[in-house]
Amino acid sequence: MKKRITLWSEKALKFLKVTAVTLKIYLKAAADFLLPRTCIVCGRRLNLQEKHLCLQCLMEMPLTYFWLQSHNQMADRFNDLIQKNIGERKESYAFAVALFVYREEAPYKKIPYHIKYHGDISAGRYFGNILGNKMVECPHFDDVDLIIPVPLHWLRRLKRGYNQAEAIADGLASAMGVPVRTDLLVRTKRTATQTRLGLEAKAANVKGAFEAVAEQIQALMEEESGAEALTHVLLVDDVFTTGSTALACYIALRAVLPSDVRISVATLGAVGRA
Repeated sequence: MKKRITLWSEKALKFLKVTAVTLKIYLKAAADFLLPRTCIVCGRRLNLQEKHLCLQCLMEMPLTYFWLQSHNQMADRFNDLIQKNIGERKESYAFAVALFVYREEAPYKKIPYHIKYHGDISAGRYFGNILGNKMVECPHFDDVDLIIPVPLHWLRRLKRGYNQAEAIADGLASAMGVPVRTDLLVRTKRTATQTRLGLEAKAANVKGAFEAVAEQIQALMEEESGAEALTHVLLVDDVFTTGSTALACYIALRAVLPSDVRISVATLGAVGRA
């Protein structure tokens, strides 16, 4: 009798699971019918299996493959900026990685724009997760133990309601198994948008705009085994253009973090050539 009850229970459980999955598919199909989802890049209507991009746009994305190279054009540009700022003092090489090549004339620039100005937090996490899954296989990122998204000024955060860099950081964190900390770096200066500024103007715009929260970082370092565990911090933003924002964050963090803690950068897009 017990055996029959157990067998019945297993069948019932299996039936409920299948029913739940089927119901989920039907609900998703109904939602797509009422509010069709479209590809961020080309605008084509997505099918049930596609997320944020159609299969063709996903396959044709101009990937950087920077995660395969500890030294790449993005990292070299960023380290040049760091070296110019610190003079003759030597720093640990800052690794840098981006998911795709960002070009003004290419439709893939719509991805960070959509996340930033349309509040698509889900897309930020999705593309961050794609990048994180590529980074997790790379030895030069396997010691990352902390992710810090580039912060917004509190007034802009209040107005927008979210920080796109945090959404991307969350996606990276889920793939890499690394915690995100939003309380270690703050934006103390409300800067103008960087979009229409030139190289020198961008650098001046964000200079001194960030500040590391020394008390929080000190507390982190004093945690049990914290001093030994903290070896590699990953700064996260949506797009790497001139590197001015990343550099300003780097300078703020370096003022508090020990010199042997590596500070690297990850973004969705990076200006350059495919």
